Amino acid sequence: MNIIGFKTLLKKELLRFWRVAFQTIFAPAVTTLLYLVVFSQALDSRVSVFNNIDYAVFLVPGLVIMSVLQNAFANSSSSLTQSKITGHIIFILLPPLSYIELFLAYTIAAMVRGMAVGLGVLITATLFIPTPIHNFAFLFVFALTSSAVLGSVGIIAGLWAEKFDQLALFQNFIIMPLTFLSGVFYSIQSLPDFWQLISHLNPFFYMVDGFRYGFLGVSDVSPWYSLIFVIIAMLLCAGITLAMLKRGYKLRH
Repeated sequence: MNIIGFKTLLKKELLRFWRVAFQTIFAPAVTTLLYLVVFSQALDSRVSVFNNIDYAVFLVPGLVIMSVLQNAFANSSSSLTQSKITGHIIFILLPPLSYIELFLAYTIAAMVRGMAVGLGVLITATLFIPTPIHNFAFLFVFALTSSAVLGSVGIIAGLWAEKFDQLALFQNFIIMPLTFLSGVFYSIQSLPDFWQLISHLNPFFYMVDGFRYGFLGVSDVSPWYSLIFVIIAMLLCAGITLAMLKRGYKLRH
């Protein structure tokens, strides 16, 4: 393994978002907190969730993991797409870096950004809405595996997209709908049977539900089932991403 090359690429990807932290970390955190303010104030007395749990408390874990997922995807997808459009992807392909090292560098950087934004949202939200932590191990593992899934999906999107319009299409018509329909703002137990079935087909639902269990100790499905599902999704997405990178999909013309 080219340790120096891998560390250099990883550092480059980390600095890429850290040097504009106001845009990449603080702005998404503020946007997510606005969701918390609006939905908690508008729906607190109108939405029924788990027994003895206030809606605002229920909302916090969902918004935290939503910010983790969206920003992990945004980091890897935008980095690859920008590199391809500007042409400096050649400086990444020329060094003796294997496709595994490329995958690890982009994915780890995406995970770091996603979890940094999520941590910022959590710290700020808990200043106003005290939120219990039921099982820190579940919370951490779901944040880690879920951000890895979206980091991999971001690489897939970045490899596929040839311009920012295509990347926006991927984000607006796949990532955003799956995120908002994953139970972030509601418990799927409140839905009709048909929509509960549809929700169970959404992989993001298991990420949100398992992560929420880490905070509240309650969930719509077994957290162990969710964990198995997310780990399988992580391995599947990683396998697809590695296969695309190995082939040089849309990287070598």
